[in-house]
Amino acid sequence: MKVVVDLNRCQGYAQCVYAAPRHFVLQGREALIYDPSPDEAARAEIERAVHACPVRAITADPDAAGEAK
Repeated sequence: MKVVVDLNRCQGYAQCVYAAPRHFVLQGREALIYDPSPDEAARAEIERAVHACPVRAITADPDAAGEAK
Protein backbone atom coordinates (compact mmCIF):
# COMPACT_ATOMS: atom_id res chain seq x y z
CA MET A 1 0.00 0.00 0.00
CA LYS A 2 1.28 3.47 -0.87
CA VAL A 3 0.03 6.56 0.97
CA VAL A 4 0.57 10.09 -0.34
CA VAL A 5 -0.41 13.30 1.43
CA ASP A 6 -0.56 16.49 -0.64
CA LEU A 7 1.14 18.73 1.91
CA ASN A 8 0.19 21.83 -0.09
CA ARG A 9 -3.47 20.91 0.29
CA CYS A 10 -3.24 19.71 3.93
CA GLN A 11 -4.56 22.32 6.36
CA GLY A 12 -3.51 20.59 9.59
CA TYR A 13 -7.00 19.63 10.76
CA ALA A 14 -5.45 16.38 12.10
CA GLN A 15 -8.48 14.21 11.38
CA CYS A 16 -6.10 11.60 9.94
CA VAL A 17 -4.25 11.55 13.28
CA TYR A 18 -7.48 10.64 15.07
CA ALA A 19 -8.43 8.04 12.44
CA ALA A 20 -5.01 6.35 12.21
CA PRO A 21 -2.75 7.49 15.07
CA ARG A 22 -0.12 4.83 14.39
CA HIS A 23 0.39 6.13 10.84
CA PHE A 24 -0.13 9.92 11.03
CA VAL A 25 1.43 12.32 13.55
CA LEU A 26 1.10 16.09 13.67
CA GLN A 27 4.33 17.72 14.85
CA GLY A 28 3.71 21.23 16.08
CA ARG A 29 0.81 23.04 14.46
CA GLU A 30 1.35 22.15 10.82
CA ALA A 31 4.03 19.49 10.20
CA LEU A 32 2.39 16.20 9.31
CA ILE A 33 4.54 13.09 9.49
CA TYR A 34 3.10 9.92 8.01
CA ASP A 35 3.98 6.37 7.01
CA PRO A 36 4.13 6.30 3.18
CA SER A 37 4.23 2.49 3.01
CA PRO A 38 2.02 0.90 5.68
CA ASP A 39 1.42 -2.83 5.56
CA GLU A 40 -1.87 -4.33 4.43
CA ALA A 41 -2.97 -4.85 8.04
CA ALA A 42 -3.34 -1.06 8.29
CA ARG A 43 -5.76 -0.83 5.35
CA ALA A 44 -8.89 -0.12 7.44
CA GLU A 45 -7.18 2.61 9.48
CA ILE A 46 -5.69 4.24 6.39
CA GLU A 47 -9.03 4.21 4.59
CA ARG A 48 -10.64 5.88 7.63
CA ALA A 49 -7.94 8.56 7.49
CA VAL A 50 -8.48 9.11 3.75
CA HIS A 51 -12.21 9.60 4.28
CA ALA A 52 -11.74 11.71 7.42
CA CYS A 53 -9.61 14.35 5.70
CA PRO A 54 -11.87 17.36 5.11
CA VAL A 55 -9.72 18.70 2.26
CA ARG A 56 -9.08 15.29 0.61
CA ALA A 57 -5.29 15.66 0.88
CA ILE A 58 -4.66 11.92 1.41
CA THR A 59 -4.61 9.24 -1.25
CA ALA A 60 -3.91 5.55 -0.77
CA ASP A 61 -3.10 3.08 -3.52
CA PRO A 62 -3.68 -0.45 -2.19
CA ASP A 63 -2.06 -2.03 -5.26
CA ALA A 64 1.34 -0.30 -4.86
CA ALA A 65 2.79 -2.97 -2.55
CA GLY A 66 6.02 -4.43 -3.84
CA GLU A 67 6.11 -2.05 -6.80
CA ALA A 68 9.69 -0.79 -6.35
CA LYS A 69 12.06 -3.73 -6.62
